[in-house]
Order: sequence, then structure tokens, then C-alpha cells
Amino acid sequence: MHPHPRIAILADRQAIEEIVRHAYSPYISRIGRQPGPMLDDYEVLISEGRVYVVELEGAIQGVLVLIPEQDAMLLDNVAVAPSAKGTGIGRSLLEYAEHSARAAGYRVIRLYTHETMTENIALYSRIGYAETHRAEENGLKRVFMAKHLA
Repeated sequence: MHPHPRIAILADRQAIEEIVRHAYSPYISRIGRQPGPMLDDYEVLISEGRVYVVELEGAIQGVLVLIPEQDAMLLDNVAVAPSAKGTGIGRSLLEYAEHSARAAGYRVIRLYTHETMTENIALYSRIGYAETHRAEENGLKRVFMAKHLA
């Protein structure tokens, strides 16, 4: 059982950005540029109450960004510290995202990932997300996926 995510505060920003950098840097060579989450303004996202973190032993180990939209909750980012890979934190953050979406009254949670992040597409497919379409946004070729919540 992992600790419950908490809303991030501005003092968490450096740790959040470090986790995001570590999580997404391996994809730079595959994509040819920084993935979208590396370009986000975490100060703004934290200030808007969109970022959640999981701490283990006093250190932030996981990051989740949720953005309410008109017809669905957008799971904008989920990232885990390298030292916490394989611990289930990522899975618990994904479950928390679905729980949060349901609690906010949404029947759908959606996300997108880069088309070259095939391991992410496979993971999301395994846990019930279905591809809805593909499009290029901000110069990034994205695969859009959605999951209907019970």
C-alpha cells in the first residue's frame, strides 16, 4: 500500500521538475526533442492545484498532473522517480487519477502520449484505455486515449 497522494505545494517544484526530467529524458532521442511534460510550467500547475505528489521516506517519488476539462478529466502527466521504478507507485497514481475523476463527476478519463512511447501505449491499453485518435500538436505526434469509468 502506497501513501495517499497529496496536493503539491510550490516548495515541491524542484523535486517535481527533477522527477519529470529523469522520467522523460530517455525519450528525447526517440522523439527528437523534449517531450511535452518537460516543457510544462510546474509553478503555474502547482498554483492551480493540478499537481499531486507521493512521498516515501520524506522524499517525493511520484508526480501526477490532472486537469479537469468540460467532458473528461485529463491525466496530463504521471511520472515516477528512477529510484521508485517497479514499486507500484505509478500504478497507484493511475488508480488515484481514476478515483479523482469519478469523485469529480467524470465518466471518462483521457490522456495522450507520444506515438514513439510504445511501452506507455501498451500499458494504458492493458489497464483499459482505448485509442481515440492520433494528431500532431505543438510539433509532437500524439496518441490520444480514453477510459470510460464505471
